[in-house]
This record gives sequence, structure tokens and C-alpha cells, in this order.
Amino acid sequence: MAMITRIHARQIFDSRGNPTVEVDLTTSKGLFRAAVPSGASTGVYEALELRDKDPAAYLGKGVQKAVSNVNTVIAPALLGKGFDVTNQEAIDKFMIELDGTDNKGKLGANAILGVSLAVCKAGAAHKDMPLYRHVADLAGNLKVVLPVPAFNVINGGSHAGNKLAMQEFMILPTGAESFTEAMKIGCETYHTLKNVIKKKYGLDATAVGDEGGFAPNFQDNKEGLELLKEAIAKAGYTDKVEIGMDVAASEFYKDGKYDLDFKNKDSDPSKWITGDQLSALYQEFINEYPVVSIEDPFDQDHWQAWSNLTGQTSIQIVGDDLTVTNVKRIETAISSKACNCLLLKVNQIGSVTESIEACKRAQGSGWGVMVSHRSGETEDTFIADLVVGLCTGQIKTGAPCRSERLAKYNQILRIEEELGENAVYAGKHFRRPSEM
Repeated sequence: MAMITRIHARQIFDSRGNPTVEVDLTTSKGLFRAAVPSGASTGVYEALELRDKDPAAYLGKGVQKAVSNVNTVIAPALLGKGFDVTNQEAIDKFMIELDGTDNKGKLGANAILGVSLAVCKAGAAHKDMPLYRHVADLAGNLKVVLPVPAFNVINGGSHAGNKLAMQEFMILPTGAESFTEAMKIGCETYHTLKNVIKKKYGLDATAVGDEGGFAPNFQDNKEGLELLKEAIAKAGYTDKVEIGMDVAASEFYKDGKYDLDFKNKDSDPSKWITGDQLSALYQEFINEYPVVSIEDPFDQDHWQAWSNLTGQTSIQIVGDDLTVTNVKRIETAISSKACNCLLLKVNQIGSVTESIEACKRAQGSGWGVMVSHRSGETEDTFIADLVVGLCTGQIKTGAPCRSERLAKYNQILRIEEELGENAVYAGKHFRRPSEM
């Protein structure tokens, strides 16, 4: 038996300077540490991130309640059961039952996830295998795949202080031959984009948002696509790079319409647009630019608009706020044909086991799966191993800028090096790597 001997949580800080949960788990193999990320644009159906809401400390964003729940409730309960640390599913299900709510609202998804992530790391060590192999084992995968990175190089929405409504403009090096080459393409295009923005808008426009992307102060979303197109061409990668977007439309959905000027307190309601008008705008993007993926194009409850767009296009339509890594929401989206790709965020659902279940259900329906970071990140690299082990073929974890983002990309580079000649890069098959 690979027994857990100690579990201890503490409050640390994420990449935005907000408190978050870190968990240390000890076994005979040593100490295993995990940190929990946090989102800015969060879907209303996500598992509950427990915050203290004490205005006298960290503007109410402290996580001492979640930390205490780990140390005084979860830890003694788990230690008392004597679980084998390699039995991820049993441990996760025990914590979920201990919480007893649908959204982990009693103990906090951040408390449960911190323990779950640390358990997974310890389980890999006790099986004498890399973390990505352990994840593959838990998911029943015989092979592993290196993902296409979706670099968020222009930030808007809730991730930046500019006027841009749509949240992320990403570049995907689908034409690369390896993850190493994908990083080279991404970094060179990113730096070329910086020069393009500096020349057009001035040096102050090259300040970066929460995920390392540039945040020039323009409002026209098409202008963002034009900047990407120009930078990709100038970097010499027109034939190797495609474009992805995260609209995060729930952020600017008001009274049944979409406000593309939502950051302006004097926004004119007469200029808000309907779902059909927004859909027509996406069709323009797809026709005029190499856009291959659009995430959260509509509000999380605007199901018909989702289904209409997915039925009218062959590109990837990604559900994030719509599906929140929750099997029940995924099932509804599958039956209504609302999207064709799941955005997988471990902290949306709150455990490794449920994340794997959500991934397998999506893949089993023929969907793509994109593993994702959060805008409030830590130096924890867990999702780098997760994406390789789950063979999803795509990951978004920010621009090639800011060390909490690069930590994940660098870990995938290490995995590629370890795999050597057995390394497989998803490339053009990023939506369905199982077909490779």
C-alpha cells in the first residue's frame, strides 16, 4: 500500500496577486505539492471556488476557509481511511461525497482540487512512472500525444484593461513538425507581433494582459485578426499558423443581446447586436482569416445560437462557460449539437477523476478537447502532463510570456525530449489526434 502520511494546505498567491490554495501531500516517496488556479471570466455553472469574503483581508479574496477545510476536514478523513495513493478515483469520490453538494460548495472546489492534484502526482511516483504516463493510465490511454499550443497573443475582455470585447486572439502552429518547432514559431510570431503593434500604436500598446498577450487599446475585433495576419506573414509562417479565438460572450450578454462596447460605462443599448448578427460576424471572420477555432461564441445559456453556428460551420466551436468541464452539461451540449469541442479546466469541476471523465465523454462523442489554464495561474505545471496523457492534441496556457505560462510549455518540451523518437506532435490533427 502506498499510504498518505500527511496532508497540509496553505494560502499562497496566483499570478494576479490573489490568494489561492496550495497543498503538500507526503508519502514514503516524499512530498508532493500542488497549487490551484483561478479564473477571471467564470461560468455560472462552475464548481464553487471558496473565498473568505472578508473585506478586511485581500479584498474578500482570501482562501483561509478552503485551507482550513483541507487541514481540519479532508486531511483527517482521508488519513483515517488509509487509501492507496494510486487509487485516484476512490480518493476523489470520497472527497466529493464528504462535501455532499452538487457544486462542492461546502468544502470548496479549490480545497478538493488541491488534494486531488497532489494525490495524482504522488500516485505517479509510487507507480515509478512520469506524471503524464500515470494520467494516460488513469484514462485508459495506451499512447500519449504532444499538443498544439494555442498561444493567446492579444488579450481583451476581462483579461485586459483595453476596450476590446472579445477576450483572446490565439495563434496555433498546426503546421509545425514537433512541439519544439511549434514553440519556435509561436515565440517568433509573438515578438514580430510586438513590433507590428509598437509601430502602429506606440510602445505603450505592447503592455501585456493577464495571460501574457498584448493589449492594444482598439475596439474593432477584426483589427485584432488583421494584426495577427500581418505578424504571421512577417514572421514567415503563413502556411504554418492558424488562428483561434475565445470570445467569452457571456461577459457581454445583456438583455438578450451582445454589447461589444461593454467596457464603456456609457455603452449605447441601441448598438447591441442579436445572436444572429454576432453569428454573421463570426462567419466573416472565418471567411476572411484562417480562423479554425472559436470558443464561447455566445452566452452560456443561449443554446439555440450555439447549435445554429455549430451546424453552419466546419471549424471547431469550443464550449467553456457552456460546458464547464461538467459531464451533465456536456451531455446536454452533445444532444443539442451545441458545440464540437470541450475546454477542459480542472478547477471548473474540482477533481482529476471528474476531469478525466469529462474528457473521455467528449472524445467518445467525436468532439475535440482543449486543455486550458486559468487567467489566475501558478507555477504548477500539472496541466502540461495532463494534456499529454489525455491525448487531447491541444492546449492553451497563454502567450510565450510570463513564467507561470512558460512553465507549462517548458514542461511539455521536457516531455518531448524524454519521449525522443517516440514523440508524436498533434499538428493538423489537433482536433482528433486519435485519427493519427
